[in-house]
Amino acid sequence: MSQPLRVASYNIHKGLSFFNGRMVVHELRDRLANLNVDLVFLQEVVGEHTEHAGRFEAWPAKPQYEFLAEQLWTDFAYGKNAIYDHGHHGNAILSRYPIVRWDNLDISAHAFESRGLLHCEIAMPGLDQPLHAICLHLALTESGRRKQLRIVSERIQALVPEDAPLIIAGDFNDWRQRAARYMAQELQIKEVFEVAHGRPARSFPAAFPLFSLDRIYVRGFEVESAHVLHGSRWRRLSDHAALTAQLRFDRP
Repeated sequence: MSQPLRVASYNIHKGLSFFNGRMVVHELRDRLANLNVDLVFLQEVVGEHTEHAGRFEAWPAKPQYEFLAEQLWTDFAYGKNAIYDHGHHGNAILSRYPIVRWDNLDISAHAFESRGLLHCEIAMPGLDQPLHAICLHLALTESGRRKQLRIVSERIQALVPEDAPLIIAGDFNDWRQRAARYMAQELQIKEVFEVAHGRPARSFPAAFPLFSLDRIYVRGFEVESAHVLHGSRWRRLSDHAALTAQLRFDRP
């Protein structure tokens, strides 16, 4: 694969503004479209929400992952994690390339916080094996995150060949920055902002980012660039800032 691969990761806060006062999913769709990325890793994506559909006049009839994909990302996968009386939400991956296989694993650390691991295999042009793409939203507690990272590591060691390209992205809630060492030691993967800028990106809260909660980890890629998308046009869309990276496959 000679051309670069452009990816983004974003906790979209269920398509609502920071304090849930406005529906922003239409503006969000436009912003994502303008990024011109090949893969999008999304967290807190609504599959169905009957209360919001009744409250907001222009609430999309489609699930948010389909609405956001539109004509730009021909393939998508959605992992339903949190299920409630009026609907459900979870993680999603949008792709310009064919998703040949996917599944969603429940990695909830306890009964009061639903979390999932969405794992897709994506057919990439010029590569003889699929790209493995994993979208995560980890627990708020450190003990929960440790348990979940062990599950992630075990799954990758069991199902992802060592020479296969791999991207793991999402909301790690890792404000103490302890995941990076574990990921590097266990899986030999690197975080794109640490490579490009020497430290993880500050992505939360979007209005004034102080904490490094969101990450993009890669294996089998060179990191050409990495950016945090904040400022007035982005901070009104979610409580998290979006991350983007440009990668290049580093094997012949």
